[in-house]
Amino acid sequence: MIEDIRAAIAEGRTALGIEFGSTRIKAVLTGPDNKPVATGGHDWENQFVARVWTYSLDAVWNGLRDAFRSLADDVRSRYGVELRTVGAMGVSAMMHGYLAFDADDQLLVPFRTWRNTITGPASEELSAVLGYNIPQRWSIAHLYQAILNGEEHVARIATINTLAGYVHAQLTGERVLGVGDASGMFPIDTSTGDYNATMVARFDDLVAEAGFACNLADILPAVRAAGQPAGALTPTGAALIDPSGILQAGVPFCPPEGDAGTGMVATNSVAPRTGNVSAGTSIFAMVVLEHELTRMHPELDLVTTPSGDLVAMVHCNNGASELNAWAALFGDFAGRIGATADTGRVFETLFRASLDGDPDAGGLLAYNYLSGEHITGLEEGRPLFVRTPDSQLTLANFMRAQLFAALASLRIGMNILLRDEAVGLDALFAHGGLFRTRGVAQRYLAAAVNAPVSVGDIAGEGGAWGIALLAAYARDRTEGQTLADYLTGSVFAGAALETVAPDPSDVAGFEAYVERFSTGLAVERAAVEHT
Repeated sequence: MIEDIRAAIAEGRTALGIEFGSTRIKAVLTGPDNKPVATGGHDWENQFVARVWTYSLDAVWNGLRDAFRSLADDVRSRYGVELRTVGAMGVSAMMHGYLAFDADDQLLVPFRTWRNTITGPASEELSAVLGYNIPQRWSIAHLYQAILNGEEHVARIATINTLAGYVHAQLTGERVLGVGDASGMFPIDTSTGDYNATMVARFDDLVAEAGFACNLADILPAVRAAGQPAGALTPTGAALIDPSGILQAGVPFCPPEGDAGTGMVATNSVAPRTGNVSAGTSIFAMVVLEHELTRMHPELDLVTTPSGDLVAMVHCNNGASELNAWAALFGDFAGRIGATADTGRVFETLFRASLDGDPDAGGLLAYNYLSGEHITGLEEGRPLFVRTPDSQLTLANFMRAQLFAALASLRIGMNILLRDEAVGLDALFAHGGLFRTRGVAQRYLAAAVNAPVSVGDIAGEGGAWGIALLAAYARDRTEGQTLADYLTGSVFAGAALETVAPDPSDVAGFEAYVERFSTGLAVERAAVEHT
């Protein structure tokens, strides 16, 4: 096995994926079977400079070099060979944000990341003018807000890009963007696979009224779908990654993608009627649609898969943080009575206790809102636990209420898709810390969406693995082979998944809980107003 991998690395029968996450830059090298054979990484953090969340370009390149260096060290340590070349490569990063450049490719203002909420007026006006939900973090919202603000730099803008698109352009000389990442810059027309031409014209007319002469089509990067060529590593690009000169130029690249797209790939959730749920500090669901929605919904973000299929995203700010706080409290109690239990055992015990609770959590009610929640119209949050005198206060019901709370806002957002828009959903893949205890949160999510939910270890290396798979697909795809076909047949065919179908009792219990949760939002609002 080691000899086979060593030969594959030496001969370049590999794929390399690099993803710029919000706190870590990760590099994953895959072998001919698409499984990771080596990894590297670099920790980094955004800075709050002049009231803007940003990363410096020096931090981008220093981080990329360090991540590749640690990957090369891992290859050398495991297999005793130098990483001189790879068979295919791709770059992914946090979606959205704003990188604006002049005609000499010089950055005009510091990188404005997705985290910034400084584009409210632009977001609201663009959504109304385009008839399409434009969240604050989208690149076009940042551009239009800069125009509304009368910022000096806008007159000198030649191009704008995302972080993945910027890095890709520097490595290959090609100013292109994967359609999934592009869909977080400006709305995509899924019939053409390009920016929506009607909306581009509306935007150009709108900014002309504001005194800004603009041809948006020239400013945005060109759009490419998964599997299409997107340039190759230039000698200059190779030196940017590896100043030692060991890495060779000429590696073919796939289109750069956003972290949403690589997450879909890493969970095999790119076909219509499939989706994935990621649950950690926040929780979000992405469902691949069969057709356009009937109208605009401000609660839903519309992006695309790396192949250009429309995706609806329900994003909730509040996920498992309140569960973590309660687990810490119970762990503290256990320690004070002389019991020894590590964090993992505390979570396992509490989660499994919830399985003994009443289907609707015994009339208990919890809110996990540490911050505001746009799905339910709250600008601030207050974690709450509420019960009536006749409710059944047991540990099992308490924990079921807390777990239901972590999923309730997601369910409210999903109602728009599943009920109002009658979107079909055949399979959902769940990943993240909430699902670490087998068969618990997975079971409740199945009840919440009334669809089968699968978990497994297929997404272990995350988005960096996802972009490596996209690079391998661009290199290996056969005529007419879709990305979904490639993933199912060449990547996930032998994947071990555990699938749970919704239990009718759980479905009815969760339904009752969500009704209580929705009615009780008045209590949550009162807590925000008076505490």
